Amino acid sequence: MNMFIIDHEIFIRLGSFFGVFSIMAFWESRAPRRVLTQSKGIRWFGNLSITFLDGLLIRVVFPITAIGVALLSAKSSWGVFNNVTLSPWMAGLIALVVLDLTIYTQHLLFHKIPLFWRLHRMHHTDLDIDVTTGARFHPVEIMLSMGIKMSVVAILGAPAWSILAFEVLLNATSMFNHSNILMNRDIDRILRTFLVTPDMHRVHHSVITRETDSNFGFNLPWWDRLFGTYRAQPAAGHEAMKIGLANYRDPKWLTLPWMLAVPLSGKYR
Repeated sequence: MNMFIIDHEIFIRLGSFFGVFSIMAFWESRAPRRVLTQSKGIRWFGNLSITFLDGLLIRVVFPITAIGVALLSAKSSWGVFNNVTLSPWMAGLIALVVLDLTIYTQHLLFHKIPLFWRLHRMHHTDLDIDVTTGARFHPVEIMLSMGIKMSVVAILGAPAWSILAFEVLLNATSMFNHSNILMNRDIDRILRTFLVTPDMHRVHHSVITRETDSNFGFNLPWWDRLFGTYRAQPAAGHEAMKIGLANYRDPKWLTLPWMLAVPLSGKYR
C-alpha cells in the first residue's frame, strides 16, 4: 500500500483536482446558483494563479509532504497509532475525523485571532464565489496550515493512506462547497447532514460579519452544529446576499498583486 501511495500520489492528487474542478465548472456553467457580478476572466486568472503559486511554494519550502511525515512516523514508530494495537483501517478512519476537526478549529482560530485573520481574509475578498474560490488562500496561510497538518499527522502516527485520502477529500470538497451550483433544496437538506454543501458554506462568505463567522466546516458539517457555529441560511437569501468583505469592494483585490498584499492592508474587514 505504501509503495503504491509513493508511486502514484501525484497522479491521484492531480487527477482528483482536475476531475472535480472540471465537473464543478461544467455544472456552474449549466446551472448556476447566483448571477456573478465580476469579470470571470479576471477572477479566474487571479484565483488559479494563487493556486499554482501555493502549490509551488509548498514544494519548495517543505522537504517532505504530509504523506511523507506519515511514512516517516510509521518507520520510526512515532505517534499514537504506531504504538497501540489498532487496525490500519480503524486508525485511518479516526485520523480522517481528527484531521477534519483540526481544519475546523484552525479555520475558526484564523477568524478570531487578528494576526491570522490578516492572512485568511484574502480568501474572503473574492466578490463572487465559485469553484476557483475553493483554492484562493494566501501562500503564508497555506504554509502555516501545512505545518499544523504535519504536526497532527506526526502526533497521531496516522496511516499514509488516510493522509492521501484526507488531502484528496479536502481539496475536492473545498471546490464542491465553494461552487456556484444550483442544487435541489431537498437534496441539499439531506446532504448537509453528513457533508458541507455549497448552500451551507456560501453563508460563510457573506459580507455580514455574524454570517462570515459561521459555518467553518469544510468536509464534515457536524462541528458547526456541535460547537454552535452553524447558520442554516443567509438573512438576505442566496440570490440577494452580498459576497465578500465590507472594506474590500474594489475589484483590484481580485488581481494577484493585490491579493498577496491583503495582509498588509490596514482595513480589518
